[in-house]
Amino acid sequence: MSSKPHMSLDELRDQVAACHACPLADGRTQTVFGDGNPNARVLIVGEAPGKNEDLQGVPFVGKAGQNLNKLLEIAGLKREDVFIANVLKCRPPGNRDPRPEEIQLCTPFLREQTRAINPEFIVTLGNFATKFILKTEVGITRLHGTLQTAGRFKVFPIYHPAAAIYDRSKQVALEEDFETLGRLLRQAAPSGEGDA
Repeated sequence: MSSKPHMSLDELRDQVAACHACPLADGRTQTVFGDGNPNARVLIVGEAPGKNEDLQGVPFVGKAGQNLNKLLEIAGLKREDVFIANVLKCRPPGNRDPRPEEIQLCTPFLREQTRAINPEFIVTLGNFATKFILKTEVGITRLHGTLQTAGRFKVFPIYHPAAAIYDRSKQVALEEDFETLGRLLRQAAPSGEGDA
């Protein structure tokens, strides 16, 4: 456990809202801090807000978010059980991929969120979140559905739910991976909480 006192999620949310460290701040409607249970066992990390998220200020509210909600059910979870955040807190123009300098400037917020929530599992959705959290160049195609570790956290990489919108074959992998996640959560549950 780090001896440095960490910030509360509310303090952090205010810092994110005030951030103008990179040009993405100029194009945003609002920041997308993250949403969910501040004491979640599972932190879900996506890539960056899209158009709907930018407008509503909440992660995963578009088509990918609807898919994520169904996938969470497969794992025996609801949105209010988990905390959902993104690597970037502002929408890249035209939903382009995050740039390395944007990731570098924005990820201290994600690190602080992770410290404040202190989840047991971090589920990374897609390449950017997976490569950042695991500090690897290995892509999501090889890593998805395999339990990894980063420090004291169990990390479970999964395809981004948006991938299935463009490639239906990924939906099967997504469903299988969320089923595995549910099983891992039950196995890791403190006695009396799980059925494993």
